[in-house]
Amino acid sequence: MQKEQFSDIGKRMKTAIIGGGAAGFFVAINLKEMMPEMEVTIFERAQRVLAKVEISGGGRCNCTNSFAGVSDLSHVYPRGHRLMKRLMKQFDQRDAYEWFERRGVPLVTQADECVFPASQDSHSIINCFLREASRLGVEIRKGMKIIELKDLVEFNYIVVTTGGMPRSIAQGATPGGLFEGVEMVPPVPSLFTFNIADEALRGLMETVVEGATVMVPGTKMRASGALLITHWGMSGPAILRLSSYAARLLAEHDYRLPLIVNWTGKAEDEVRAELASLIIQHPQKQLATVRPFGLPSRLWSYLLEKCLGERSASRWVHLNKKEVNRLVNVLLLDQYEINGRAAFKDEFVTCGGVALGCLNASTLEFVDGKSPRRFFAGEVLDVDGVTGGFNFQAAWTTGFAVAKAISGR
Repeated sequence: MQKEQFSDIGKRMKTAIIGGGAAGFFVAINLKEMMPEMEVTIFERAQRVLAKVEISGGGRCNCTNSFAGVSDLSHVYPRGHRLMKRLMKQFDQRDAYEWFERRGVPLVTQADECVFPASQDSHSIINCFLREASRLGVEIRKGMKIIELKDLVEFNYIVVTTGGMPRSIAQGATPGGLFEGVEMVPPVPSLFTFNIADEALRGLMETVVEGATVMVPGTKMRASGALLITHWGMSGPAILRLSSYAARLLAEHDYRLPLIVNWTGKAEDEVRAELASLIIQHPQKQLATVRPFGLPSRLWSYLLEKCLGERSASRWVHLNKKEVNRLVNVLLLDQYEINGRAAFKDEFVTCGGVALGCLNASTLEFVDGKSPRRFFAGEVLDVDGVTGGFNFQAAWTTGFAVAKAISGR
């Protein structure tokens, strides 16, 4: 596709945005505010826009995060943290917070640093986008499946915010159409829960353990946070974070790998000190009646049975050294087998997408001297974050960068 086939007139500049999701709307609104004379059209293949925004966060839309306590972006962006560090100098979480509040969407920051609309309703975000797009004159065309660049010859700029790559490319086909000439990183799922084939464990469903640490043995991949036991295995922030860090490794092993759980989130010396203290303070009480670190009673009984068997009914004073070691081991290094993955509610995040190395790191433009001026933003990029509002922040940051780059022309 030769560049001269595309409109390059300066009298009426036009931008096509392919994908009516979070990133697409953010590009459109910011571009029109920066450059009112630009004609902006959003093309969405479905009959509804912003569908993923609607279901995100259980319908509440965890739209960003305070980033308090995030000392290194690689901890929250397993892929793309260097790009995010660069682009967040243009537009970060504080800018996003102010952006929404200035447009009539009050936000609240929870104790876990996740940021939601004060209404606790994703429609506050959706209505804001639709209202701003209408006010600024952004054209929205639904039911429009744009595949080829030749369908967009009247546009000066093309912004791809499709949220994912075509299935054919994901399965190994040569990138074409909107992705013509673009290097792609094969996508794999990220942010999912684990199936665990342990009936006794799954019998503890709805048990929540705060401050657990989970890890894949033999690697440096680990995550901490609340862990939820479900009827299929394990979920909760700790598991979702680990699934993000280990997304490619798990995919390579068909989602079957060992999993280590530290139920306390503590170091070995702290666990040994806690058990020694309980032996001194409650010598005549049965093990099940006194729970170290306030573990849920059903979980503690399960762990006692798992490591001590018949001796789980013993009193604290009767524990021998070998049994104490077993308790330390089950609290710190409890091992399970991941036996497949399960979806995270109705949400779906992937790692993979447009390789960052083939884009301008400041503008997200793909330049090869032949194709039209194409930009990429949002989940279509090989950038993904852990749960907690970080993926939406990536959409806002990359979307703003693209809008700024186009308006600067």
